[in-house]
Amino acid sequence: MTGIRLHAPAPGWDIDADVVVVGSGVAGLTAALRCTAAGLRTVVVTKARLDDGSTRWAQGGIAAALGEGDTPEQHLDDTLVAGAGLCDERAVQVLVTEGPDAVRRLIATGADFDKTADGEIALTREGGHHRRRIAHAGGDATGAEISRALVEAIRDRGVRTIEHALVLDLLTDAEGRTAGVTLHVMGEGQHDGVGAVHAPAVVLATGGMGQVFSATTNPAVSTGDGVALALRAGAEVSDLEFVQFHPTVLFLGAGSEGQQPLVSEAVRGEGAHLVDADGVRFMVGQHELAELAPRDIVAKAITRRMQEHGTENMYLDARHFGAEMWEERFPTILAACRSHGIDPVTEPIPVAPAAHYASGGVRTDLRGRTTVPGLYACGEVACTGVHGANRLASNSLLEGLVFAERIADDVIAAAPRVAGAPVPPATPVTLPLPVAGARTRIQRIMTAGAGVLRSEASLREAAEALDALHSDAVAGGTDDTKAGEPGVDSWETTNLLCVSRVLVAAARRREETRGCHWREDHPDREDTEWRRHLVVRLTPERTLDVRTTGTHDFPPTSEAPREP
Repeated sequence: MTGIRLHAPAPGWDIDADVVVVGSGVAGLTAALRCTAAGLRTVVVTKARLDDGSTRWAQGGIAAALGEGDTPEQHLDDTLVAGAGLCDERAVQVLVTEGPDAVRRLIATGADFDKTADGEIALTREGGHHRRRIAHAGGDATGAEISRALVEAIRDRGVRTIEHALVLDLLTDAEGRTAGVTLHVMGEGQHDGVGAVHAPAVVLATGGMGQVFSATTNPAVSTGDGVALALRAGAEVSDLEFVQFHPTVLFLGAGSEGQQPLVSEAVRGEGAHLVDADGVRFMVGQHELAELAPRDIVAKAITRRMQEHGTENMYLDARHFGAEMWEERFPTILAACRSHGIDPVTEPIPVAPAAHYASGGVRTDLRGRTTVPGLYACGEVACTGVHGANRLASNSLLEGLVFAERIADDVIAAAPRVAGAPVPPATPVTLPLPVAGARTRIQRIMTAGAGVLRSEASLREAAEALDALHSDAVAGGTDDTKAGEPGVDSWETTNLLCVSRVLVAAARRREETRGCHWREDHPDREDTEWRRHLVVRLTPERTLDVRTTGTHDFPPTSEAPREP
């Protein structure tokens, strides 16, 4: 344990549970429903409303070997290729073999996927897939449908929920086991202000950290809270340098910041072409799958073409779809484009890469267990080993679904277990709150120094700038700026600063180009030295301990034997 905590008031209220799930996307709600069905007292804590997480924004779909002629082995092969040598094959095997039945259980829960004329699940292709295996809903509103079905099930089953609550820190007992979490509830209701949920099991399903960059497809709530909490609790994180930049995000002009509209991979899966301003298809000849190459390859190709032409965007041309296909297959994307003055039916869509998905996160085993007893992680906040150096399109919803079920089964198997009494750290260390305005500065530092293109020089500048913000916070501010006051904005900014420093440290250490980590000064993949993982811990002195695994396999998270 690190003894490190956020600077926050002591809890003024508390409730008891058997398990607390932090997050309300596909991973969190799946775990909560399964635990509830087994009779466990389950509490779901979510930062905004139940349906406000990243799952709702997922457009393309969920990948699984559901189609005729497709097999888990083929899905496994495509996943391993996309992961660029760093996938944990055991984890991928779990994903692809348990995935089809997990999707069928999701359908039984109430999710309604698009069907073909003969009543079968309609399947499409996306980048990196050699078969049509992406199930979708509402054309391009898959995440919204999955979220709707799961939220409805949560409410129907009377699962206790605490909305508008930012999780703060993990509580632990005298033996270092999980004993619950502290949280801050924003606004009036049954609970208000800082409180605690006491539980012997905590499931982190807090989503990603896209808000560390200026432009991202992630919603505003994606500020890396789960990864930062786990680091403060002494857990290990891994592979944070592998941030996937989605290649086709609607370009809204230079300087656009915050959440940007996504143009799903499925648009290319249905035959859209990437072109430059002259209408040239520049992906042809660069990869056997052309526009459907894995995302890192497409993002790099777009970035290179922009550099060559001195422009800030490329174009996605799907005018040949016609109005009917756009309106039926991609109504959400069509509406988003038109709201910004672009009509895909009659003109190419301006696109550019933007931060999209964190392949790394809190390191877990095949049961979702972290290196802290009783603390689990699933979904984008976790690093299961499935994604390796680059996530295969539409594997994210499936990973959340499959590993959430495995976590729930592990929690159920350990019940009944009563949470030990929370024990404060012997030598507590409070993280200083960043100075006012630090959030925007962090995002611009990360975009400039740790974006699609990276180098030792850019990463060093980013590290120095982030360290300066940390030092200013430790000093309590400067002559020009004051330290932040405890509150949601300053706590989120503290989390952003924490995960940004880890990401940059790992990216500096990995001196190669692999997957979605692109080092201009080390342009080649180096398997001898770097086909392994970087594991990071936060020390009690608030420094980062970065180590390299011996092989591309993860070591166990505990003394428990590894699964075969």
